[in-house]
Amino acid sequence: MRLSLTTFLTLDGVYQGPGGPTEDQSGGFAHGGWLVPYFDEDLGAYMNSVFEPAEGFVLGRRTYEIFAASWPKSTDPDNPVGVKLNSLPKYVASTTLTQADWNNSTVVGGDVVAEVAKLKEQPGRELQIHGSGALAQTLFDAGLIDTFHFLVFPVVLGTGKRLFAEGRTPSSLKLTDIKSSGSGVTMHTFEFAGPPTYGEVEVE
Repeated sequence: MRLSLTTFLTLDGVYQGPGGPTEDQSGGFAHGGWLVPYFDEDLGAYMNSVFEPAEGFVLGRRTYEIFAASWPKSTDPDNPVGVKLNSLPKYVASTTLTQADWNNSTVVGGDVVAEVAKLKEQPGRELQIHGSGALAQTLFDAGLIDTFHFLVFPVVLGTGKRLFAEGRTPSSLKLTDIKSSGSGVTMHTFEFAGPPTYGEVEVE
């Protein structure tokens, strides 16, 4: 299976606390909920399309706990996101959780890179990471993420956790699709393209 990452980002690369004021206040973060004013029908339709090929999810502990507290309440059989999240296998990367009670959830401890590499060897279309910034950084550095969906919101916060913080593994990505919503969100799809290449600008 391929591994994809879908994440919401501000223009300055912050992924922390998009969904609400109390979602993630670590580090004194006071800007939670910055996504909400921009989530329109275009964005909803795009997210439905992202979830379509999912056959399982790899989630960090914090994202798992946020999802497990809300998505089981979604019982609409016509909601593709809720149906997928509630029914498909969920692998929770955590060294502190001992069990995961949400339907079809398994705690993955120890070497998460090795465990996710094994999951990718299984037949199927796509394993998906949603949010889970610290986990995404680990798997990015290991070169395990094949596809990236970056939803970039027209917001600058100046503080908060950044997906590509200093220290990430130098990498290049290939843009394969770009869309925009009526609210001004741009949805980029990239494929991993290996290490960067370099050149030199010359003035003739």
